[in-house]
Order: sequence, then C-alpha cells, then structure tokens
Amino acid sequence: MRADPHVSGANRFAVLHDAAEALLDELDQRYMVDRRETKEQLGPAEGLVRMERLMPRTPAAAPLAVAFTDFPGLVVRLGRWWVEALPACGCEVCEEDPAQLVDMLRKQAFALVEGGLWERVRRGVDGSWFETRLIGVGVNGRREGPLARRDARDARRGGFAAPVLWAPWPTRGLAD
Repeated sequence: MRADPHVSGANRFAVLHDAAEALLDELDQRYMVDRRETKEQLGPAEGLVRMERLMPRTPAAAPLAVAFTDFPGLVVRLGRWWVEALPACGCEVCEEDPAQLVDMLRKQAFALVEGGLWERVRRGVDGSWFETRLIGVGVNGRREGPLARRDARDARRGGFAAPVLWAPWPTRGLAD
C-alpha cells in the first residue's frame, strides 16, 4: 500500500495501527500462540514494513499476520489467502471510516480465531484457483482468485487439495 500524493488527511487512519497493536496484544494474552515480528516487503516495488504474526500452537489453526504500512494502514492476512487492506483506498471520495475499519479488523480476526475460515484449491480448465470463506459474528465473506502453477502445487502439497476448515485457536489455561 503506497501513499497517494493526492490523498490528504491520511493520518486519520493512524488509529488502525493502535487498534492492531491492541488486538495483537489481546490475542497473544488470550490464546496459545507464538508472536513474531519481522521487516518484510509487501510487493516488489514496496519498501520494508513491520510485520507481526500470531501462529497458533496447533497446526490445525490458521495464522494471522498484520503488516503496518507507512500510509498509515494495515494489510491483514488470515490463513493462507484471505488478505484485507485497511483502508482499501484511503481517499476522501471513498470515505472509509477508520472506526468501521477497526470494527472490521476485530470481526475478521475473531472469526478466524473461532474457526470460521475455510480454504481450498480447485483446478479448472484455465488453471488453479484458491477459494476462501470467512464466517463469524458480523462477517460472512467469500473470495477466490487465480494461483500460479507453483503456488497451486505448493498448496496441494500442504493439504489444500481438499477443503481446509481451520480449527479454533487454543485458549491459554490459568497456568500459562
């Protein structure tokens, strides 16, 4: 996500960084996850951004990754293919409300945590596609898109030839 020179008032989205930090802290305290921070490129023409990952301590549960962009904004990845840019645009014409984006972030994250993410790879005449669904309180979405041959092969090797319904995240016990 690159800052558009025609966008004014982008700082209104700085609350997304604070909300994501609070959400990551909350999830880290409540669930059995490993938390990792790295610097990564989101795309070939992009600079490095801070990336925070929460990986449940069970392989049956999907990971959560949050990239903190300079815009300021977020790129959130749930599981393997659900990706959400917050804000999607950031211009005044689109009128994206930072409070609504924070709400979307939390709803999508908790749908993931509660086991509401489903993903698969399917083959078609023109190649392979990913399909993903996210269902939870206040969330009911579906996405699909093409996969490069190598990505499709890696996904099938990773168990995505059959649909994968990710498990809920394990909660921390009182002794943790």
